[in-house]
Amino acid sequence: MFGIGVGETIVLGMIAVLLFGKRLPEVAKTVGGHYAKLRRALQEVQSELYKAQGDVNDVVRDTKQQLLTYEDDDYREPTAPQFELPEEDA
Repeated sequence: MFGIGVGETIVLGMIAVLLFGKRLPEVAKTVGGHYAKLRRALQEVQSELYKAQGDVNDVVRDTKQQLLTYEDDDYREPTAPQFELPEEDA
C-alpha cells in the first residue's frame, strides 16, 4: 500500500508492540476509528465536488445551447464604419 515490504512491516509491528504494549489493541481501534472518519469526510467532500462539477457542466451546456440557437431578430448588423480606400489624385 505504501510501498513497504514484509521486512519493514515486521519492524513496524515490533516497534508498535514496544511502544504500546498491552494498549496496542486499544490504540489500533482508536486509529482505525479516526481513519474511518477521515475516509467518510473525504468521500462527502468528493461527492460535493462531483455534484458541483455537474452543476457547472449543466450551466455551460445551457449557455452554449443559448449561444448556438439565436433568433434572426436578435441578429444586429455591425455598427462600425466600413473601411473605404482614399481616392487617388490623378
